[in-house]
Amino acid sequence: MGRDVNHLLNLVKRHQNYRRAIQQIHTQLIFTTAENAFNPSSIPIILTLWNSVIRHYSLGILPQEAFFLFQKLRFQYQKVIFFDSFTYLFLIKASANLEQFCIGKQLHCLSLKDGFESHVYVQTALVNMYGECGLVREAKKVFDKMPVRNSVTWNALISGSVKWGDVKVARAVFDAMPEKNVISWTGLIDGYTRMGRFNEALTLFREMVVVEGIKPSEVSLLAIFPAIWNVRCLECCQMVHAYGEKSGINAFDIRVMNSLVDAYAKCGSIDDAVRVFEDIIDERRNLVSWTSIISGYAIHGMAKEASDSYQMMVDAGVEPNRITFLSMLNACSHGSLVDEGLEFFRKMVDEFGIQPDIKHYGSLIDMLGREGRLVEAEEIALEIPNAMSNVVIWRTLLGACSFHDNADMGERVMQKIMEMENKYGGDYVLLSNILAGMGRYVDSEVVRRVMDEQNALKAPGLSFT
Repeated sequence: MGRDVNHLLNLVKRHQNYRRAIQQIHTQLIFTTAENAFNPSSIPIILTLWNSVIRHYSLGILPQEAFFLFQKLRFQYQKVIFFDSFTYLFLIKASANLEQFCIGKQLHCLSLKDGFESHVYVQTALVNMYGECGLVREAKKVFDKMPVRNSVTWNALISGSVKWGDVKVARAVFDAMPEKNVISWTGLIDGYTRMGRFNEALTLFREMVVVEGIKPSEVSLLAIFPAIWNVRCLECCQMVHAYGEKSGINAFDIRVMNSLVDAYAKCGSIDDAVRVFEDIIDERRNLVSWTSIISGYAIHGMAKEASDSYQMMVDAGVEPNRITFLSMLNACSHGSLVDEGLEFFRKMVDEFGIQPDIKHYGSLIDMLGREGRLVEAEEIALEIPNAMSNVVIWRTLLGACSFHDNADMGERVMQKIMEMENKYGGDYVLLSNILAGMGRYVDSEVVRRVMDEQNALKAPGLSFT
């Protein structure tokens, strides 16, 4: 038996990440367990093997298999095999990954029954599981009952609170932490960024680096980038860039380089974005790299450069996705390249088999509307499936009607808008102005009267006098 078990242990070590091999070991282990279930000296080794199989299933594409196996083993060998902390850690992690809190609660009860109510790693896994599943209060209850906590426990509660938008709880936990590490700081920074509290995220990032002297990780940099470009802080972008170079993060993490390209463009410096992109060697450039620079060119109205980059990307063997095409449509829209934009739309659908979503249609209508090709824009708007169409599409077209003084189409578009939403005053005002601009003052007043009858909301005016 010993030789068989050692053989299985060696196989598990060599093939832990290979599903077919683990399934074969699983089959062999069934027979080995049945033969040695009542041999006390063999049980620890057998449990180690089963834990390895459970771990593989828990982290694999079908984590449910781990639960089924655990249930079967518990039923068949309940008086022989007593599961340890590793078993529960793997299973609780699987329930967290699946966001199956019902299974997680059952595991919680079983772990208490098996004596793990004070086990720091099992209890930390439960805090993480409840947080991942959105049960932050349950996570806090487990946390509060723990006699001993480690930094992972504190960070798990912060992470769970952040994931579900409760930055207030996350901040309270963060402030109460006896020792904060880069993961703690990054978790809270990410929370502020997710909630759109960008200045607070930047303040916290500066405090971490300057006051506390904690070196940001690549995850820290990725968390702060959205705050940087949302407040258009070019200086912050340059500082993060310099830190990434000095620390070596830029050299090994392509995500940071791609984010730098994106952030520089959104902060107004397309030249810096291009320089960062060109610093990425050809072998490291991926779809996100190319899409980021194409999007940057689009933001700055540089349609030709965007088109050239698209062609270089295709020549490099990188296949575009829906975001790439959306960036190209936006570039063509801002660069008045309507025919080119229509061709990109055709390529997306016909050559790459990508079905357009509402953003693609919106960009296409905006592009046609800017150039006064309103009939084509209206035809496309009418072709959008009802399940996808929204009022923003028609408001975009109404704005184009206003710009090009097309009252007849404006009335048709307004009718479509009214079918979806009739309480936004801006729609009425825009159509009223279109009609007044065409000399149709009576009709303009009718629209204003309907707006009042519908109690449509109007944006308040501002005065500096």
